[in-house]
Amino acid sequence: MTRVPRGYIARRRRTKMRSFASNFRGAHLRLNRMITQQVRRAFVSSHRDRGRQKRDFRRLWITRINAATRVYNVFNSYSKLIHNLSKKELILNRKMLAQVAVSNPNNLYTISNKIRTIN
Repeated sequence: MTRVPRGYIARRRRTKMRSFASNFRGAHLRLNRMITQQVRRAFVSSHRDRGRQKRDFRRLWITRINAATRVYNVFNSYSKLIHNLSKKELILNRKMLAQVAVSNPNNLYTISNKIRTIN
């Protein structure tokens, strides 16, 4: 069977995959088959971990808010604070509440007082 010279399309596909693998080491950087396998694996991991990152940050924010509410006696627990926030229709997301709880707990106490005074 005669040799078929491949065109630019296959080369372009391989160089594209190689550009994704520019930070890999060893055979993962040099061998085309290994490059495609590792790049696919990296894409799968990055896709999976984007969702995981959102979950992890939400857990972190909830933990910080819960710790601050228990230390500074703001409704005694996280769930009561969130319940009263939603009941009074105050729109503060968990990220902002966690930032307030870490940087300035006095403001968290002020927010709880506002919740108690709103009818």
